[in-house]
Amino acid sequence: MESPERTEPPANASSAVLYVCIQPGQRIRKLPEQRAVDEGHACADKNGMRFVAEVTDPYGEPVPQEREGWLRVREMAERGEMTSVITRWPNAISPYRELRHPEISWLRERGVRVLFSWPPLSVLGSGES
Repeated sequence: MESPERTEPPANASSAVLYVCIQPGQRIRKLPEQRAVDEGHACADKNGMRFVAEVTDPYGEPVPQEREGWLRVREMAERGEMTSVITRWPNAISPYRELRHPEISWLRERGVRVLFSWPPLSVLGSGES
């Protein structure tokens, strides 16, 4: 499967972080991870954003603040380095609503939107799941 062509957004575009969870132990991207990346880039293109970072974590730890990558996302938000986090679906943040929603709220308090790139969820746009 070939990746869609990506265009460079304008210099004044909003900045985003692509957050992807991958299956532990995989050295190369398999189809689900590549889809997450491709959908993330398509979402960024659609919204006129540029990526400042791509952050990955192994899938499986339900507590976001127990993951090195998610802590990096939080640090970047704290420093004002991005305006949005794009991830494929809410479970990438946490499979548990009670752990996911405080993280989304924390980001919003710092002016960072959470966008879901998986087409059925992309209409939500602000991390309401």
